[in-house]
Amino acid sequence: MATVELTFSALPAHVRTARLVATAIARRTGVEESLLDEVRLAVGEACSRAVEAHRLHCPGEPIRIELRDDLGRFEVTVTDSAPSDELEQDRALLRFDDPLVQLPDALMSGFGIAVIVGLADDVQVYPSQKGMRIRMSWPAATNGLSPA
Repeated sequence: MATVELTFSALPAHVRTARLVATAIARRTGVEESLLDEVRLAVGEACSRAVEAHRLHCPGEPIRIELRDDLGRFEVTVTDSAPSDELEQDRALLRFDDPLVQLPDALMSGFGIAVIVGLADDVQVYPSQKGMRIRMSWPAATNGLSPA
C-alpha cells in the first residue's frame, strides 16, 4: 500500500493541481482509463467544496488530500478544517453506497456531495465540528503504486 499526501492553501487555483495529481496517481495505480474523468471530476468537487468552506471559516488553514492504493482500490480522502456544526453530530459517518439514499440538506451545499456520489464507486463523508473528511474510491489494478 502506497500513500501520497498533498496539502494546499484555500485558493481555487490549487483545485486544478489537486485534480491533475489525483488523475496521474489514479492512472499509475491501475484505475481504468474510462474512470479517470470521474476521478478528476470527483476530486475537483471535493476540493472545491473544501476551498469554499475554508475561505468562509478558516482561510489560513491548509486543505489535505491523501491518495492511496489499498487492496485493489484507489482511495482519495479530502480533509478540511472548516466546522460542520450545522450537521447532526450523532451522524459520525455518512455512507453513500445506496444510490437512493437521502442526503441531509447541510451536505447539499452546491450539490457537490451529490455529484461526488454519482462519480465515485464508494463515498463516505465524516462531518464534525473540526471539519469534514470525504473519502472516495474506485477499483484499481492490484499491482499498485511502484517507485519510479
